[in-house]
Amino acid sequence: MTGFESLIGAAAAGLGGLITSLVKDKGTETLKKFDWDISKNLALKKALVDYVRRYIDRHGTLKVACVRMDYPVRLDEIYTAVQLLDRSALRYFESEDALQEQYRESGKRGFNVTRAEKKPGLQVANEQQYLMVLGGPGVGKSTFLRKVGLEALRTLGRRDFPGKDPGNLLVPQQIFYQHPCIPVMLELRQFDKADLNIQSFIAAELETCGFPHSEELTELFLKNGKLLVLLDGLDEVPSATLDHVLKEIRGLVDRYGDNRFIASCRVAAYTFGGFTRFKDVAMAAFEDEQIQQFIKNWFQKERDAETNTAERCWELLNSPDYQAAKELAQTPLLLTLLCVVYDEFQDFPKKRHALYCEALDVLLRKWASEKRIQRNPIYQELSAELELDMLAEIAYTSFVDDQLFFSKDRLIHQIREFLIHNLNAPSHLDSETVLHEIEIQQGILVERARDAYSFSHLTFQEYLTAKCIVDNNKINQLPHDHGTEKHWREVFLLVAGLAPGKCGATDLLLAMEQQAQTYLTSDKLKAIIVWSASAIDNSTGSAKALAKRVSAIFFNLGIDRALDSARDLARALDLNLNLNLNLDLDLDLDLAGDADLDLDLDLKDYGRTRVQALSRARALDLAREYQGLGIFNVNSIDSIVSDLNKYYTSAKKISQKDRGDFKLEITNIFAENLNYDVDDFSLSRQEINQLSDYFYLLELMIRCKEAAVRVSPQVWEGIESRMVTVPD
Repeated sequence: MTGFESLIGAAAAGLGGLITSLVKDKGTETLKKFDWDISKNLALKKALVDYVRRYIDRHGTLKVACVRMDYPVRLDEIYTAVQLLDRSALRYFESEDALQEQYRESGKRGFNVTRAEKKPGLQVANEQQYLMVLGGPGVGKSTFLRKVGLEALRTLGRRDFPGKDPGNLLVPQQIFYQHPCIPVMLELRQFDKADLNIQSFIAAELETCGFPHSEELTELFLKNGKLLVLLDGLDEVPSATLDHVLKEIRGLVDRYGDNRFIASCRVAAYTFGGFTRFKDVAMAAFEDEQIQQFIKNWFQKERDAETNTAERCWELLNSPDYQAAKELAQTPLLLTLLCVVYDEFQDFPKKRHALYCEALDVLLRKWASEKRIQRNPIYQELSAELELDMLAEIAYTSFVDDQLFFSKDRLIHQIREFLIHNLNAPSHLDSETVLHEIEIQQGILVERARDAYSFSHLTFQEYLTAKCIVDNNKINQLPHDHGTEKHWREVFLLVAGLAPGKCGATDLLLAMEQQAQTYLTSDKLKAIIVWSASAIDNSTGSAKALAKRVSAIFFNLGIDRALDSARDLARALDLNLNLNLNLDLDLDLDLAGDADLDLDLDLKDYGRTRVQALSRARALDLAREYQGLGIFNVNSIDSIVSDLNKYYTSAKKISQKDRGDFKLEITNIFAENLNYDVDDFSLSRQEINQLSDYFYLLELMIRCKEAAVRVSPQVWEGIESRMVTVPD
């Protein structure tokens, strides 16, 4: 049982009705003499069923071996409606700088920045009689053609059941295919003979299924516009037969223009003039709604429903730690890989480099192998390992220059330099041809505008940049050059995972520690760090001393940027601790309403400390929170709570002119009991930035330790003990 039985029966009956009516009205004498009554002619009935079953067996299920799918799944069970946009949206005339600016302004990781109108794919297939679907490798072009073919069979099934969906043939959709046509899927990579005739190929399909007079029947279908011809993979046609195949397709369209045609091709290979009648459209990247729907469709087994697998997978993919992985999910092929990985482990790998490495390998080798694409001879000489090294150099040099988009000339020059200066590389290869083949066959490099390229995913550029750093022994220099540049964060995490050998990420972590210390230059910053150690002495909480020191500083910070970095560091150290600290984080937003005080807060006044602005209610709440957490010296925090209660009891209604005294008194209670000088927390803008960078780099060190494959426990214990301390 395939689950398609109801569709097969209904579509075969609808197909029989269409043929009977067509032969009766317009058939040749030979065809009219044949008995088309399927209730009596069992051989004909079998042929109808065989045709529908043959289409479904070939194109109604999916099994992508290159992403470790162990068994096929029904296409309609996991299919997610695609969006199409005009091809012109892919090749607009923009400079690399303009593309870069558009990307930065978008605030997203994806490079697919376009305001072009998108339409549901099935709607476009209904509207356009001749359709050319373009896109990179693995974006779902073939799947879309297969889906339209299944929808056409579903439409045939409705002919015998007007207004109904007999047997729930496919998952109900808002948009249905409106044209009663017979789908014919032609996988063009099979067209490897110079004398191949497409019409004869279709007739052979009918004959194989047992149809009588297959050539005459094919002619009848074509003349009366009853075929939906699906031409899958123009880019996969062997180069030796390409001209002949193109001529055959154009001739078929010209002779039988009443039929419907949908072709697919990789956008980079669509350079042979196209077809004048065809509407050129491009596959749009998956958006959040489609990604979530795909995941929901994928995890629909009974055990998945019981454990909410789809919801858990989607939530994890949306977490901050997996934003780079989510970017890969914009491509159906790589989203399939993510679902397979999650299905196997019920998690994504903590060592993210392994996931990205497999995603790259899928595009570099496995996908092309599964598709059996006729490759250019360059791939016989430029091995996958060499190509990976070359792409890594391109990624690194561009990332160092803060260039996510780069010119074609630059790419060609870099490829040429790599081939010339590498003893094991085939230096005689044409660098422009190499670029063209990488773009067509793998889609790792993509032309975003005329002669302006980028990597298909920022994730790939980050991974390849990290690989270049590790392979070329640049780890020690990385923290000095890019330690606090936020867009290098993912590269740091990947370097930690890729770092080889017994020492693993040790060199990276020690270099980051050394760089972090360079931000503690002023006496005030050092005084704050020293105070945090004394403030937690004899504290009772179970958190690590490092987490307590960070929390102590967090308590007194009234500086947004440094506060955010301290909060992130606290989260990295102890999630439960951070949840409690959120009370403190929200103070700035709530102060004006507390105790009906007009505190005249100026958030731009970086010198104002948080405690100076506390209302009495919030001050006591905060003190009790820290008392419960056991952050400070137990005697100090107990004294603060006691003194605040005494002061609130003795303080009557505070007049307008006494408010300054009230704030000063609250400040003094905290400062005297915790033994710090208020002026130490009044920092200059430069000191604020330095403290923020310091906390950011410490938090990143912790994340790198988690991302690393191997870290010495002794080394990390030493690093952690020195965090938020002033070295002797």
